[in-house]
Amino acid sequence: MHDLELSEDQRMIRDMARDFARREIAPHAQAWEKAGWIDDALVAQMGELGLLGMVVPEEWGGSYIDYVAYALAVEEISAGDGATGALMSIHNSVGCGPVLNYGSQAQKDEWLAELASGRAIGCFALTEPQAGSEAHNLRTRAELVDGQWVLNGSKQFCSNAKRAKLAIVFAVTDPDLGKKGLSAFLVPTDTPGFAVERSEHKMGIRASDTCAVSLSDCRIPEANLLGERGKGLAIALSNLEGGRIGIGAQALGIARAAFEAALLYARERVQFGKPIAEHQSIANMLADMQTQLNAARLLILHAARLKSAGLPCLSEASQAKLFASEMAEKVCSQAVQIHGGYGYLEDYPVERYYRDARITQIYEGSSEIQRLLIARELANYAGGCRS
Repeated sequence: MHDLELSEDQRMIRDMARDFARREIAPHAQAWEKAGWIDDALVAQMGELGLLGMVVPEEWGGSYIDYVAYALAVEEISAGDGATGALMSIHNSVGCGPVLNYGSQAQKDEWLAELASGRAIGCFALTEPQAGSEAHNLRTRAELVDGQWVLNGSKQFCSNAKRAKLAIVFAVTDPDLGKKGLSAFLVPTDTPGFAVERSEHKMGIRASDTCAVSLSDCRIPEANLLGERGKGLAIALSNLEGGRIGIGAQALGIARAAFEAALLYARERVQFGKPIAEHQSIANMLADMQTQLNAARLLILHAARLKSAGLPCLSEASQAKLFASEMAEKVCSQAVQIHGGYGYLEDYPVERYYRDARITQIYEGSSEIQRLLIARELANYAGGCRS
């Protein structure tokens, strides 16, 4: 993309992330997928480079420039490996974000520098077996007993949980208050009663650990309440603007990697006496793929600029995530098609890109939820667009 609207810092972050992804991530992505684990040394390197503290200001040990730099970096890391992009995006947006935005001074002092440096990885324990898109329908309970919160319940689809040192857990504190009866808690994962029950076997992003978690008489200090009692749902939802920008960028990175693999293959593969890239049907497909990629990036960076300016961007972030995630499946499918039978083999990376892209339409709010939110925001539509 052209750099006209990017600052020197934004370009520097993007180029650093691109070089790192090509050198240290992409060559190992297939091996990590087979192992079901991203190498610990690589995660430590990401922490040292500031990639795990990109939403945290420097005063708290982070590397925040703005959300544009963050989105650009997530795209580059995800182009190297979608699972590593998932770890980075989820840790930044819903691992660091809630502590930064709602933590007390003491909580920030204890956790933010550790999270921003990657010495501690965070996970987000909201979803339950019966509570997915209906995020407030929780059964996990937290009771205040003798100055301690006692948590009991089960959580599902907790990304990063196996390597996390801190879990942000949402539970019902006041059952009679409905949505206003949910609260958020900081739970160190070495707390007795906190257990990772299993790592799920997934269609894609297999190197990213996605876990089921149980809480059995899990006792934490009263001071580990995050934010105000009863504000849990607001805390959960407020972090999703940044989260959706991150997942949109992840989808874009995966799709771009698929496009670049298809373009290279099409230039080298000769059929009917010439490279298949010179056949009009393939050339048209590649043209459509690049157009979709660039359109998605513009939506993502627009939402990121609004977020950086402190402006509301719920609809814009949802639009970016919706468009980028659905674009990614389409572009990855076309990349497989261009490869023909070879695209269906593990010898070529496009089949992995195709599998990795699919989750981006589901997590951090499914496409159906994004459309619901966008449609709801139309009540405030006044014509034109915000720039």
